Amino acid sequence: MSERVTNWAGNIVFGARRLHRPRRVEEVRDLVKAGGPLRVLGSGHSFNRMSDTDGDLVTLADLPRVVEIAPDRRSVRVDGGIRYGELAPILADAGLALQNSASLPHISVAGAVATATHGSGVGNANLAAAVAGLEFIDGRGEMVTLTRDDDDLFGAVVGLGAPGIVTALTLDVVPGFELRQYVFDRVPRIAVEAHLHAMLADGYSVSLFTDWTSLDINHAWLKRTEPMTGEWYGGHRADGPRHPVPGMPAENSTDQSGELGPWHTRLPHFRMEFTPSSGAELQSEYHVAGADGLAAIDAVASIRERVAPVLQVCEVRAIAADELWLSPNYHRDSVALHFTWIADTDAVLPVVAELERVLAPLRPRPHWGKIFVTGPDVLRTEYARFENFQDLVRRYDPAGTFRNPWLDQILG
Repeated sequence: MSERVTNWAGNIVFGARRLHRPRRVEEVRDLVKAGGPLRVLGSGHSFNRMSDTDGDLVTLADLPRVVEIAPDRRSVRVDGGIRYGELAPILADAGLALQNSASLPHISVAGAVATATHGSGVGNANLAAAVAGLEFIDGRGEMVTLTRDDDDLFGAVVGLGAPGIVTALTLDVVPGFELRQYVFDRVPRIAVEAHLHAMLADGYSVSLFTDWTSLDINHAWLKRTEPMTGEWYGGHRADGPRHPVPGMPAENSTDQSGELGPWHTRLPHFRMEFTPSSGAELQSEYHVAGADGLAAIDAVASIRERVAPVLQVCEVRAIAADELWLSPNYHRDSVALHFTWIADTDAVLPVVAELERVLAPLRPRPHWGKIFVTGPDVLRTEYARFENFQDLVRRYDPAGTFRNPWLDQILG
């Protein structure tokens, strides 16, 4: 390639021969029919080599934007390159909403759902659960359309880019709604021990942030409809806007005034018009059963002296169960622990390994697009329909057009 292409964080330099920027779906089909290896580069917000290849990379960012609201106003069909921050205001103007949104609106819809990214709230599943239909080009260059009437949909949505190149998705939508956002500082550890599940249920979406320099919660972010006054579980209302990462500019964050505002201006943590950070970070995320949330926090606390020096911030949130075969929340209401690390792979990886060791008794499922060291054999045991997924990939990509070394390890 004439250009040096990296992921968003810059820790991965892609080894592809060429980067293609098709402007029509037909051009994508032509690329697939020409043969692989071929991988799709979404918004680059992955921290491992999932998207890497020694073949060709394809970005769908230049495809024409498609936002087609169904006549019954219960779904919307979008193109495979659109980002949440592009889609959300269009839906809002039409009086509609997504039930859930990415905390970072800069990421692509197709990339987010392919990795089961970001749930928030005990009543909200991850973003992939909103997919009611999927259109993709399989390894033979044929167009495939799946709906919820097809069992394959539940395997292909969180597909890790393996079944094919997603060119369009149909998403559930709901009537537009408004939310308030509040931030509370310094929620004491004793409150978390006594009330964790009540805390995570006390809003449409709740996030607890800590840098693990102490056992207390640095900030609690609550997105809810009802107004709030006074303290929250011993935490005091923030005296101004906050950024999740200590030291980062709060102007990048969404409104925390407690005033009602459209859903897409409150559900994300960050504003679309700002880049929330320089990308100088690494990320990991682990999902455990909701009932094990406090045990997971205790496990991290037991090694916080190792975690804190390489950590920027850790977020704790709840996620509802879903039916997607490779979702970390498959048939399991979950608590997720998300870690934003410093941009030093050599320093971070030993801590990740230690973190996975102390979490192991809780059977954590790592986020597919982030940094983890869990072996493929262990991962496969966590997904009851993993063999069904392997079969699905063989059927849709028999020649391995979309395979790469990372997928080879995961799939076997």
